[in-house]
Amino acid sequence: MNKRKVILITDGDKVAKETVEYVAQKVGGRCISASAGNPTPLSGAQLVDLIQSAAYEPILVMFDDCGSKHKGKGERALEVVANHPDIDVLGVVAVASNCSAAEGVAVDIALDQEGRVVSHGVDKDGVELAQEPLRIIGDTVDVLRQYHFPLVVGIGDVGKMKHHDDRMWGAPVTTQAVRLIMEKSGI
Repeated sequence: MNKRKVILITDGDKVAKETVEYVAQKVGGRCISASAGNPTPLSGAQLVDLIQSAAYEPILVMFDDCGSKHKGKGERALEVVANHPDIDVLGVVAVASNCSAAEGVAVDIALDQEGRVVSHGVDKDGVELAQEPLRIIGDTVDVLRQYHFPLVVGIGDVGKMKHHDDRMWGAPVTTQAVRLIMEKSGI
């Protein structure tokens, strides 16, 4: 059996769900809508089952810790998915949040609210943080440090960023982040 091609997204609230569903359709992939929730409502094993039955690839899966500074449900589920032998994680959309207690994670690329590649991390609104290195601080990103994913793209809050990533405008930042991961993996 071929490994399922998955993109991880570290956000899962209602707006993120609607946006990720939209982006998956836009890029010809599939969204695991049941992965949405604040926090992530399903276990990693349940998500693996849904991933394995998805009709199209890439498969976009959401993970959310609901602001917890500790390893929450989203991060535990992400670990199971990332470590599964039948899943090929193409990359991660690492989402910034207002979680000040988190250490954050280094990213390969960060996109601001205009979709521009920037030299520093961005905040929840997608504003470049000139004093920060190229990293994202969020409640569901710390777990990413233990992995070496092909591409980690840091962005502000999915579907929000003061309306810059609104579905009504085509969710341009989230779409670009997903497309960058797809291009890097040859899709």
